[in-house]
Amino acid sequence: MSGTGLRERKRRRTVRVLSDVAIGLFLEKGFDAVSVAEIAAAAEVSKPTLFRYFPAKEDLVLHRIADHEDEAARVAGDDPAPLAALRRHFLAGLDRGDPVTGLSDDPDVLAFHALLYGTPALAARLHHHLDRSETALAAALGGNLDARLAAGQIIAVQRILALENWRRVAAGEAVGSVRADAVASAEGAFGRLAAGWPGLAGVEGDGSSEVPPQAGR
Repeated sequence: MSGTGLRERKRRRTVRVLSDVAIGLFLEKGFDAVSVAEIAAAAEVSKPTLFRYFPAKEDLVLHRIADHEDEAARVAGDDPAPLAALRRHFLAGLDRGDPVTGLSDDPDVLAFHALLYGTPALAARLHHHLDRSETALAAALGGNLDARLAAGQIIAVQRILALENWRRVAAGEAVGSVRADAVASAEGAFGRLAAGWPGLAGVEGDGSSEVPPQAGR
């Protein structure tokens, strides 16, 4: 067990170093101007080694947010009101300035998001990340068609809210000035989701759009 744990820690450390080196080069020169060979050389590994950890160049960047891929599914979990849990989680993220909510003025976070959203290849790759998030959330909600429809709407709402916050902060607005609007927008968006999916919000509805949290489990 200890050997396995050590190998896993070494693997994670290598992955983190490769990603950090690549992102540093991308921020300095631009994503398209940096070759995989240049990244490997800077990280002092061979190209085959780099590709063993990251099959695609874009994955070197998306690794930075990989931990969030199943976040919505984890939050929803077995909560009897998964939508309410996701709402609380997003609002808590806004309160602490979690980068995933877009409400952060940390220069490194702003630079990373500018790279991510401003590079077509990375923006396209981001959709694969969102697809996997949606799939994981749908499974947590039961896996049936209604669960998949709800998951698609929830993931889209979180993405659009975060993108709007980032755009405003990146344009020069102070986080303190954006926060009140961000909270109000999140409350409104999750309120509309709750109206459409009362079963996920833990409230009684007419059943027409209800997705039982345990369905399909």
